[in-house]
Amino acid sequence: MQSLEFHGLHINRTPRYAHAKWNLKLAYITLQTKADASTVTIRTRKFITNRLLQRKQMVVDITHPGLPNISKNDLRERLAAAYKADKDAITAFGFRTQFGGGRTTGFALIYDNVEAAKKFEPKYRLARLEKAEASKTSRKQRKERKNRLKKLRGTAKVKGPKKSKN
Repeated sequence: MQSLEFHGLHINRTPRYAHAKWNLKLAYITLQTKADASTVTIRTRKFITNRLLQRKQMVVDITHPGLPNISKNDLRERLAAAYKADKDAITAFGFRTQFGGGRTTGFALIYDNVEAAKKFEPKYRLARLEKAEASKTSRKQRKERKNRLKKLRGTAKVKGPKKSKN
């Protein structure tokens, strides 16, 4: 087992394990908080390298007994340190805290570079990371467009309504 020290952050990395379909890699990250002796442990599992979407994807388990959830920004920094990636190319989402607290599970994507993240990530997640503009059409405009498109069939919905010849 490898052990790394990075800016006061102690990281234990377990070796890669080959499994029939999955390329499993586990990383354990332990953080000491200065307020009290409680620790936050970040563990990744179900690690897959997705070459088509130029990313690594994984389930992230966070144990934080007696502490509130760690912010997604903090988590992205820790994952960037553990996987030697750019913080801006990491997306973390879908976190749920177990009843009673102390344990949170979510999903993380580590893109090969920022361009790949901008290409493949949905616009709303990029907007959350402040890397893209959120759509600014009003609710009434969206509803009117939806109802106009209801009158069309098939691929005409994608092209939009025909212009009338006056």
